[in-house]
Amino acid sequence: MKLFCPSMDTDKLQQLLQDVQSGDLSVDQAMERLRVLPYEDIGIARLDLHRALRTGLPEVVFCQSKSSDQAATILGRLWQHHDRVMGTRVNPEMAVEIQGQLPAAHYDPVSRLITLSRGNPPSVSENAPYAAVLSAGSSDLPVAEEAAQTLEFFGSRVQRSYDVGVAGLHRLLDKHQMLLNADVVISVAGMEGAMTSVVAGLVSCPVIGVPTSIGYGASFNGLAALLAMLSSCAPGVAVVNIDNGFGAGQIAHLILRRLEDSRAENVQQDRHIDRQG
Repeated sequence: MKLFCPSMDTDKLQQLLQDVQSGDLSVDQAMERLRVLPYEDIGIARLDLHRALRTGLPEVVFCQSKSSDQAATILGRLWQHHDRVMGTRVNPEMAVEIQGQLPAAHYDPVSRLITLSRGNPPSVSENAPYAAVLSAGSSDLPVAEEAAQTLEFFGSRVQRSYDVGVAGLHRLLDKHQMLLNADVVISVAGMEGAMTSVVAGLVSCPVIGVPTSIGYGASFNGLAALLAMLSSCAPGVAVVNIDNGFGAGQIAHLILRRLEDSRAENVQQDRHIDRQG
């Protein structure tokens, strides 16, 4: 195993700069820490330790098709560098083996996410912008929860409404106010995927369609829903891959983060104007 660099995320970079400012660390010492390559080669993987610094989101481990030992090793090494680590597509048998090696790991069998966290989770204001996560049917729940819990792991506010598909349209219309107030909607649907177009025709915010592999033969394991969402007549729809709840959650988080940053900037500008006035 060859170590190329220490972890570097936003908090650690801020601490590094504060140490330079206070005189606890010289400029040359700080430069030495920043000069090294931003990954760690552990043989089975090259861990991207600076991803959070570059993109604002840390590397997440896709555990499907990995062995339990490989997944546990990668999660464990990331856990040494970061305070929050997540793995996706973990089946129950793998989860038991990972938790045997990493007792602090939390596993959710619905979303199939496994997480490790130090300290308190990110605080979320009840007035923060939020993502509405919808599922057309209960069978779509694993993908919907993968999206919702990904958002929560990254620190975004979520409101859920499940089993509101077009076979009983009144169920969806009953959530109209929640949809109108949402800043982004994640629409998770299998079979013909019709709910996503309906939702996009009701709201003014971005809609992220997530086709699922739920349905009988002619749905072709989600292909029918994927094509329906890509062919939506309603504007404002973006579509991720079949069953990709994680990807939808990450995109929605990026949208919400931009909104929060913009609102914070506007508040600061208003305060500056008030002080000048």
